[in-house]
Amino acid sequence: MKDFDPTLYFITDSTPYTEGEFLFRVEQALAGGATLIQLREKNRTTREYIHLAQSVHELARQYAIPLIIDDRIDVAQAVKSEGVHLGQSDMPIQTARSILGSSFIIGATTKTVPQALEAYKQGADYCGVGAIYPTTTKVKTVLTSTNTLSDICEAVPIPVNAIGGLNKTNLSVLEGIKISGICVVSAIMHAANPKQEAQTLLTLAKKLVQRE
Repeated sequence: MKDFDPTLYFITDSTPYTEGEFLFRVEQALAGGATLIQLREKNRTTREYIHLAQSVHELARQYAIPLIIDDRIDVAQAVKSEGVHLGQSDMPIQTARSILGSSFIIGATTKTVPQALEAYKQGADYCGVGAIYPTTTKVKTVLTSTNTLSDICEAVPIPVNAIGGLNKTNLSVLEGIKISGICVVSAIMHAANPKQEAQTLLTLAKKLVQRE
């Protein structure tokens, strides 16, 4: 498993922006301290996804931050990203691991303890758990209680990140839960100053994360 820091896991949303504005905001988030970045594109063609992933990967490399590709193993392979994130309806973790090898970061969306345990058993490197709050992204979400989040953190020995509608005003609900980091989308993507927002969120996330 490749070493990575999930403290401030930034997930992109290019929907409202031109490519230039999108890449500017991505670069600002990286400059502000995002520790991990996921490119999430639900509605692009494969060619468009690869094109954008190559540009984002170039930026991520400049900051030595791993790039995770959402859903698409083929895109991840095409751009030689550091990882891929898979949902419950995507390719099974075990199959992805057999294709991608041991050094590739593979994340899993999990909403229950059994799902998290299965993802760990199949070789996932981390779990994303949520949505903690309703989200504004164009992704189907099912709310997950903080009790379930806490139970998942206790059940698996891999990093667990909270995701879903998180921003600097509502992170207190995560206090005392043994998360490894937070995942944020709109809080950074839609911020007036993405760099400053990332800096603020990183500071808050570090206070939440409980490390041995």
